[in-house]
Amino acid sequence: MLNERRLEVLRAIVHDYVGTEEPVGSKALTERHSLGVSPATVRNDMAALEEEGFIAQPHTSAGRIPTDKGYRLFVDRLAGVKPMAAPERRAIQNFLDGAVDLDDVVARTVRLLAQLTRQVAVVQYPSLTRSTVRHVELLSLAPARLMLVLITDTGRVEQRMIDCPAPFGETSLADLRARLNSRVAGRRFADVPQLVQDMTESFDAEDRGTVATVLSTLLETLVEETEERLMIGGTANLTRFGHDFPLTIRPVLEALEEQVVLLKLLGEATDSGMTVRIGHENAHEGLSSTSVVSVGYGSGSEAVAKLGVVGPTRMDYPGTMGAVRAVARYVGQILAES
Repeated sequence: MLNERRLEVLRAIVHDYVGTEEPVGSKALTERHSLGVSPATVRNDMAALEEEGFIAQPHTSAGRIPTDKGYRLFVDRLAGVKPMAAPERRAIQNFLDGAVDLDDVVARTVRLLAQLTRQVAVVQYPSLTRSTVRHVELLSLAPARLMLVLITDTGRVEQRMIDCPAPFGETSLADLRARLNSRVAGRRFADVPQLVQDMTESFDAEDRGTVATVLSTLLETLVEETEERLMIGGTANLTRFGHDFPLTIRPVLEALEEQVVLLKLLGEATDSGMTVRIGHENAHEGLSSTSVVSVGYGSGSEAVAKLGVVGPTRMDYPGTMGAVRAVARYVGQILAES
């Protein structure tokens, strides 16, 4: 285990390298930080840190830079989450409060995260499988054509057209709508199949074909893979960090285009805690020079989706973690109030 002084030296190296983009030498460290020891002692500490793989010498200069292992120790033991200032929190709230629907909430969140962190922002739409049914609306478009509108507790709205096997009157439609909502409104999506499995038999014989078609469409809506939707923004921010990527930013951009990769990066939505993946901890080869900071958000205590940022490993971890956490909290509040 590293002693406290060496941990302080590592903290100072990370701080200076993130701020200056230049490898950090022992003389600069003693001048900029109150380490209370001589440059010679700092040199010895740096040699020990390098031997244990926490810092590295990028070329023949006297300076050192943090490694993935060094950043990991910094995040786990040395970096507190930097709280947002009151004006910043008000700005976040005011910006997100103006959203008119879920798509607008997600779009605004992506823009806000990209601006606050100056990284690539990724926001996952609330997952249907972790949502609750708020209301099911059935609208008649023609004698044998209906529209099903599914509204979730997170403000998500899914619409489906239904071609009925026979004309379906307004009275029957109102009856189906009322019975359906009495069973599923306020219930989790995962419970809906069980709740409606015997509904068809309770209707008159001439209506059962249409009822079965409506229920089938509803269940298909619950399980469709399109639920795992993402919005991404701020990829142009990567161009500011060109020198942070060993060869080119192309592998990073290519990885960011793959939705499956991004979903894996964000992690399981049920894990609402903060996750920081650094460098080679990201399984995708194209993202081995990046770090991902993500957190769950939701309308209650359970997360329904994740949001986060992707940037170079040389990032302001305390500030980024603070911004991601603050934005997630406000998005959760908006969903709870929607």
